[in-house]
Amino acid sequence: MVAGEQPFRDLALTEHAAETIIPVRVAPRSGRNALDGVVEGALRVRLAAPAVEGAANKALLAFLAEVLGVPKRDLAITTGEHGRRKLVSVRGLSGAEVRHRLTGNKNPKCLGVPT
Repeated sequence: MVAGEQPFRDLALTEHAAETIIPVRVAPRSGRNALDGVVEGALRVRLAAPAVEGAANKALLAFLAEVLGVPKRDLAITTGEHGRRKLVSVRGLSGAEVRHRLTGNKNPKCLGVPT
């Protein structure tokens, strides 16, 4: 990646009136929660939780709420509750703001994402 390049520029966000949709690709049972770049337009998220009885979905929403700095109530899985590919809606943030908050996330939770 070239210095100064946006690491999340390939993320295929969709904006609606009051929300932004983030395509997510989840890897459950990954040892720890972490962002791991963008794959085929989707944000790859590694989760420690197993994909059993909704545990990974709950962990995903809690982790994204923490990373984006929004309350959990502003996030929802709109598609893909039972699969690894999901669409997550974020109320109250534009696509540019989502990208900015992901890029500005300079903590150890970002694996393969240069910050």
